[in-house]
Amino acid sequence: MKKLFLSLVAVAAIGTLVLVACSKENSKNGTTVKIRMTDNPVNAEAVNVDIQQIRVKFREDSLGGWMNLDTHAGVYDLLGLQNGVDTLLAIGVVPADTLKEIRFVLGANNSIRVAGIDYPLSVPSGSESGLKIKVDKRLNGTLDSLLIDFDAALSIHQTGNGDYQLRPVLKIK
Repeated sequence: MKKLFLSLVAVAAIGTLVLVACSKENSKNGTTVKIRMTDNPVNAEAVNVDIQQIRVKFREDSLGGWMNLDTHAGVYDLLGLQNGVDTLLAIGVVPADTLKEIRFVLGANNSIRVAGIDYPLSVPSGSESGLKIKVDKRLNGTLDSLLIDFDAALSIHQTGNGDYQLRPVLKIK
């Protein structure tokens, strides 16, 4: 089963690379970047994450701050994003420069469904400073698409009092 899953991930990665390589969406002021999301399996019926904004940051000396991408804000069930399924979260024209970080700003509507019961997922600093991913990737003058694996299985922790906490594990695929 694990071998099949790894094969599917490899096929999805190759397909993404082919799409990125074949795309020629250029801009005089920079490049277009797309942020996509997928997930690994977890023992729950639903894992809902409220994504409000995606921000990107480039080299310290180039822009000096965060850029907001055009984000498809909403509540996403991570379990619907498994086995090669992903979704477009954000897109925007950015400088052809070195992308250093991606920040996910979360809202308050995060939850997990276990045995038919919805439980709130608390997210330490998710709506304040956001969840950051270190990237260090040079974006060229063509379309760049980054696939983020929001690993629900490693991100969800049940506390001693039965509450659930989301400490996101995010990886670039």
